[in-house]
Amino acid sequence: MKSLASVSSNGGRLSTEENEEDEKSRSVISSLQAREEEILRKKMEVKEKVELQLGRAEEESRRLAQIWEELEELTDPLRKEVAIVRKKIDIANKELKPLGQSCQKKEKEYKEAMEAFNEKNKEKAQLVAALMEMMTESERLRMKKLEELSKNIESIH
Repeated sequence: MKSLASVSSNGGRLSTEENEEDEKSRSVISSLQAREEEILRKKMEVKEKVELQLGRAEEESRRLAQIWEELEELTDPLRKEVAIVRKKIDIANKELKPLGQSCQKKEKEYKEAMEAFNEKNKEKAQLVAALMEMMTESERLRMKKLEELSKNIESIH
């Protein structure tokens, strides 16, 4: 009986030890599960923070891209307007060159025509003066002739 009692007392010990070991195991498993849950919870928190930061970074990136576009729009129209004005200036220069040459040619023609006009005017004035002299001389000669004829008629009477 003694052996039976020792077996049963050993069996009782085994079951108590087993219970303690089971409890320790459960406690360890529970502790591990709690740690695992804590790790998962912290992992999710970190993941949420990272996603939040990524969202902010994407938003900042969009804002920076928009600002960049606005800067490009500010410089592009100025460049385009300057290029358009420069092109118009080049066109005006190209159009001015033949016009300037034409103007110089016409000024030269005008000066030549003016000189010819002045010469003809001077010639006309000289001819008019000569004509006046001739007419004056002719009138004087006619008057003289008339006076002679008048004297001749008076001498006949």
